[in-house]
Amino acid sequence: MPRPVTLFTGQWADLPFDEVCRLASGWGYDGLEIACWGDHFEVDKALADDNYVSDRLDILKRHNLEVFAISCHLTGQAVCDHPIDERHKGILPERIWGDGEAEGVRQRAAAEIKDTARAAAKLGVKTVIGFTGSSIWHTVAMFPPVPPEMIDAGYQDFADRWNPILDVFDEVGVRFAHEVHPSEIAYDYWTTVRALQAIGHREAFGLNFDPSHFIWQDLDPVGFLYDFQDRIYHVDCKESVKQLNGRNGRLGSHLPWADPRRGWDFVSTGHGDVPWEPIFRMLNSIGYDGPISVEWEDAGMDRLVGGPDALAFIRKLTQIEPPASAFDAAFSSKR
Repeated sequence: MPRPVTLFTGQWADLPFDEVCRLASGWGYDGLEIACWGDHFEVDKALADDNYVSDRLDILKRHNLEVFAISCHLTGQAVCDHPIDERHKGILPERIWGDGEAEGVRQRAAAEIKDTARAAAKLGVKTVIGFTGSSIWHTVAMFPPVPPEMIDAGYQDFADRWNPILDVFDEVGVRFAHEVHPSEIAYDYWTTVRALQAIGHREAFGLNFDPSHFIWQDLDPVGFLYDFQDRIYHVDCKESVKQLNGRNGRLGSHLPWADPRRGWDFVSTGHGDVPWEPIFRMLNSIGYDGPISVEWEDAGMDRLVGGPDALAFIRKLTQIEPPASAFDAAFSSKR
């Protein structure tokens, strides 16, 4: 049976939750990956009020939708980040930002991710998707020269901050799916290897596969799926396109999304360079049977066009499934 196709609500959090449910249901989505911002899913309210969770579930049921995962990208970013600055103030709830003192922000963010695991369990969800932040992302250019000890300390900082969080995930039977993404502790193939090593490959920590971040880095998303197949806990379908022409740089040149001078950009699913069919064939090969979540991002297309357009594109791919018998079985003389 084809996997359910869901809509990640993060880029729709300016709309009321009920309205996003109405749109997604009308387009034909099976469910949602619900963002923990806007009014979509508020962790503190979920833990403080039993009626809050039942209300969210009632809204979903009324629109014939299910929830398969919740996402805490924004708060997770602050757990390990250095520096903590006005960028974080812009994405964090006031109760997490507080007075803005960096270590206090990190500690409150970590406590919130623990609570997110508890809230997910209360909602009946087994997977939380998010970011980890990184104390060493600012060293990515390796200049001024970065001593190896500084990188070692960054992975140790990640382990020290996230192991206690993952203990809570284990306690409540929920898994964390880290999105491999620039600015995180794991942003490409080898940093993923090292991040998993840093936490002892514990099962509570896996990966949210989002190939859009692989394309502009010239990484192989299909090979990544094969090599990390036991850690693929969730799949987001987000798209990117390369525009490297000798003037446009891979690092984006501090230019806004949709600026034609960028070396790469996010576009609506199906309109870029992600090799979707090989990806779906590999998902079949590794036995991934979880939801496929559309994460729509495109500064050059209206989301009310992109939302249903991405769903139609992905629906065709979910129909690709292994046959009941090998195609060459008909050649057998014993038929």
